Amino acid sequence: MSAQELEAVVISLSKEELTKFSQWFEEYLADEWDKQIEADALAGRFDAAGKRAIADFEAGRCTPL
Repeated sequence: MSAQELEAVVISLSKEELTKFSQWFEEYLADEWDKQIEADALAGRFDAAGKRAIADFEAGRCTPL
């Protein structure tokens, strides 16, 4: 199914169906985001930022929220 075909189907949904679809899609996107963050963390993509944050904290360059 192409994006245009999907768009046509979404446009044709009733208000109730659109609400259900919207809720499902938001959950789907959140799950995909979580998977990407987990993959990035496992690959070490946040390691350097974490080390900088720890160094800043230990050097007293942080303020309480």
